[in-house]
Amino acid sequence: MLERIGVRSVDELLTAIPQDARRPKLGLAPGMSEMEVQAHLERLAAMNRTATSGPFFIGGPIQRRYIPAAVPVLALRGEFLTAYTPYQPEVSQGTLQAGFEYQSLMAELLAMDVVNSSMYDGASAMAEAALMAVRLTGRKKVVVSSDVDFVFRRTLRTYARGAELDIHDVPTAHLVATAEGAACLIVQHPDAFGTLVDVKSIGEAAHAAGGLLIQVTEPHALALLEPPGALGADIAVGEGQPLGIPMSYGGPHLGIFACRMALVRQMPGRIAGQTVDADGIRGFVNTLQTREQHIRREKATSNICTNEALAAIHAAIYLSLLGPQGLRAAAQAGVRHAHALAKRLGAIPGCQVANDGAFFDRFTLRTEMGGWALRLALLERSIQVEATASHYVDGKRRGRDDVILQCTELTNDSDMDALVDAVSEITGSRQAVAAR
Repeated sequence: MLERIGVRSVDELLTAIPQDARRPKLGLAPGMSEMEVQAHLERLAAMNRTATSGPFFIGGPIQRRYIPAAVPVLALRGEFLTAYTPYQPEVSQGTLQAGFEYQSLMAELLAMDVVNSSMYDGASAMAEAALMAVRLTGRKKVVVSSDVDFVFRRTLRTYARGAELDIHDVPTAHLVATAEGAACLIVQHPDAFGTLVDVKSIGEAAHAAGGLLIQVTEPHALALLEPPGALGADIAVGEGQPLGIPMSYGGPHLGIFACRMALVRQMPGRIAGQTVDADGIRGFVNTLQTREQHIRREKATSNICTNEALAAIHAAIYLSLLGPQGLRAAAQAGVRHAHALAKRLGAIPGCQVANDGAFFDRFTLRTEMGGWALRLALLERSIQVEATASHYVDGKRRGRDDVILQCTELTNDSDMDALVDAVSEITGSRQAVAAR
């Protein structure tokens, strides 16, 4: 075979991979047995700090929330766990119905006409939404708020390279002024810093300029705030991980994707639908699937194949178990804790809540020592928070170096007490040193 394709060895087939990356050193002593390697790796794993090992205030798209015990028990049944893509509806009724139930629940939550059976995660869902807007409008200009989560914006730029999109990254306050000629305006509400946004005015500007409005949202926020459908969003996306899915070192997650019915033909992914057979018996089918293997390649809207069906089933079971009242109670708890914590931290000398306006269940805290330094000092005390300077692309440009604090129904009084005491001690010590 090598002779047939004109190469001398298998290694020659791997020349695209850098030489030093082909056989990387693993940090293991030579000659270790399998049992010794396993013991070594277990010792390394024991050094990890879990989200429950101390006060935890990291949040955003990925949140630590209570997962009812019934969610994994039901979602991880063999029928769901081992099911493959439901190409054959006659043998995939359970999976298709579960997808239909997820879509129905999410459509009600978002107040949108149609929801697909999920995407890989919130970031890829937003990027796919931008590509959808480009297809619908024939424009290449995409304007995204710099107050959208940094992972979402970075993913958008990655997707934009191949499509040669013109990405404009501006503060939320400047979205309206940059609407002219844009395929879409992308806004997050609540934004990455927890601040509430006037979505309606941004949507009006987008529509007046002939573009679309894409709203990035959060499922728990929708239990208390007006949904995207009521705010004029043409496409709504978000991360569904908080709906009964463990954080799990970054995946798998759930990309929420919804749109108005008039736009459905350009929606990526697949839609499970309800119908009746020749005998009038209810059944479920793949109503729309726009992958290139199903229709002509140039007509495909996305190459997404295996959606996050198992994650979507988790979300459907979670929403069914909590119901509207339970979801609202969880959201209210996060808001209540966040505002109580903000009041206490804001009373510490040298500290202030730095949000531009009203916030939901997370907020930014500004101190004289800076967010990154405060984050490291808190981490030494086993308190986990996020600093804007560590991730946000626009952190230095805007001079923003704060700490972001997320609260959920799992945030408790002792965690908040520990954080307030630690911030008081850290900032007080720094002030004392400065005074000397």
